[in-house]
Amino acid sequence: MEFTIANLLSNFTDDKLIAPKVLEKKLGLSSDISLRQLQIALDALEKMGILIKDRGRYRRGPGNGLVEGKLRCSSKGFCFAIQDDEEAEDIYIRESNLSTAWNGDRVFVRVLKEGSRRRSPEGEVFLIIDRAITSVLARIKWQDGDYKAVPLDDRLLFELSLPNNGTLESAIEHLVHVSIERYPLGPYPPIGEVTQVLGLNAEEAADTEIVRCKHDLPKIFSPAVLEEAANLQPQGIGPDDRQDLRSILTFTIKPGEYADQTDTFDDAISVEPWEGGNWRLGIHIADVSDWIPPNCAIDQAAAKRGVSVYLGHKVLPMLPPEVTQHCALIQGQERRSLSVLIILDSQGQVQEYTIEPTVISVDHHLNYQQTQALLVAEEPVEDLPAVLGETVKQLYSLTQQLRQHRLARGSFELNLPDQKYHYDDEGSLGALVVPFSLPARGMVTELMILANQLVAKHLRELQVPALYRVHQAPHVEEIHELIKLAANLGIGLELEEEEEVKPRDYQNFTGQFDGTSAQKVLTYLLLGALKPAFYSIAPKPHFGLAVDEGYTHFTAPLHRYSDLLIHRVLHEVFTQGRDRRNARAKEGVNLTSSSCHGKINWNV
Repeated sequence: MEFTIANLLSNFTDDKLIAPKVLEKKLGLSSDISLRQLQIALDALEKMGILIKDRGRYRRGPGNGLVEGKLRCSSKGFCFAIQDDEEAEDIYIRESNLSTAWNGDRVFVRVLKEGSRRRSPEGEVFLIIDRAITSVLARIKWQDGDYKAVPLDDRLLFELSLPNNGTLESAIEHLVHVSIERYPLGPYPPIGEVTQVLGLNAEEAADTEIVRCKHDLPKIFSPAVLEEAANLQPQGIGPDDRQDLRSILTFTIKPGEYADQTDTFDDAISVEPWEGGNWRLGIHIADVSDWIPPNCAIDQAAAKRGVSVYLGHKVLPMLPPEVTQHCALIQGQERRSLSVLIILDSQGQVQEYTIEPTVISVDHHLNYQQTQALLVAEEPVEDLPAVLGETVKQLYSLTQQLRQHRLARGSFELNLPDQKYHYDDEGSLGALVVPFSLPARGMVTELMILANQLVAKHLRELQVPALYRVHQAPHVEEIHELIKLAANLGIGLELEEEEEVKPRDYQNFTGQFDGTSAQKVLTYLLLGALKPAFYSIAPKPHFGLAVDEGYTHFTAPLHRYSDLLIHRVLHEVFTQGRDRRNARAKEGVNLTSSSCHGKINWNV
């Protein structure tokens, strides 16, 4: 397995000494050549002062004043190193000081000139720790007896040398996808290999292929991945150690166009009356982690892809179909799942919940139109049992209560046309874009957000390492500009606090310009002001959902690698977690239940 300097350094998060053997395991290295490469990297980082060696083990050093950042380059040749800390200054880097680094690379920078009031600090690239670009869209040219690939991205100020394999003459002036076989070494240019000829121009090439190549999205799975997928067996918690929920009426709700894609369904729902006038809501998620052990070929391919990518009607899946057909929640088939079982009172308030490994069987696949028909029908809908209609109506009532609770804490909704999002929760935007003509989708969204929120709360209470979804507030300056524009349109908007944007401000704004002629443009401006959501190991606030103490992604493990990681964390809790401080303690806590919250003061 290959590694980058950035991967290596990410293991040094504190001042603890780490042995090379530990690093080998964490990086998944086993071959002789990869072990030699690791030792070469450790020796070099020690000489640079980035690592300190102590009795054969290593820890992070002071770095001799080096600053880590990500390059953002201009077509004019200069770049800025952007530091992870938003408050830190960007460092200006001249083209002559890039040391073969390219746009998007993570680098260590040495500061040459300190910044002033009107000038950014200036520096030079000291070390490239992670290359961002592994392939480029380019046009082939013939020059000085050599084939060259000229990148279409004008921020990439280099040409790649192309070894002549006898097929390049007919591709001169064509658009091509080029994989980078060797990065520049001193005076030697980078070398590339043409992997696909797209056409003579952009009009001739397929749009989806241009997008796929531009972002280096893999088209197929490797033979090693497909071989593993063909011999897949569940690895984790067996049926005897799972709660059997097969007798409970369970169903999925998906868009109609997904009717022939049931092998991609990873969430299902149930709701049943419970003691004390309460309801037990079940949100059941395909237990993908039960089938895919860490660091296997399938897992490595999924980690590299990160998500399933949707290009119009074309899908580049995170997992091969041979895997998803084993895991997906297909009607009439027993499936292993991780279920969030929530007790709600008559007001839709969460009383308690458990997160458990279960076995379920989906009884019905509903599309949005069928769900809507069940909601409005006074008589049974053809081909669907009456009990299903009653259950869906009760579910709608509960989700409306959940929505009101979410809005009451300050969350907001942006009323825009359907954006064709392929996740049932808030998706990549970090906020809810709600086409109010689709109440069925709104029902599912409320449930998935609730499941994600409760799983995050449980992991935080257990104090186990996890991956959280963070969404920061917009820059207040952008919102002030939007307020000025709204004033010019005759709409008075005002922040609750002048120097801070809160989720409730967004909620108030959308309410104030709802129904006005400026609604659409102002809503898009609110959307544009939102910062991208990102992942963090710290449970920080989520602006779009008005969640203060942590939110995660749990509900789409067939399509998002982050969700698969959360499933693995839960599996570790279920199988390896300590339910009491020590063996002498007479009573333990239930690590699957919210009843343990506030009672744990040991390392689970």
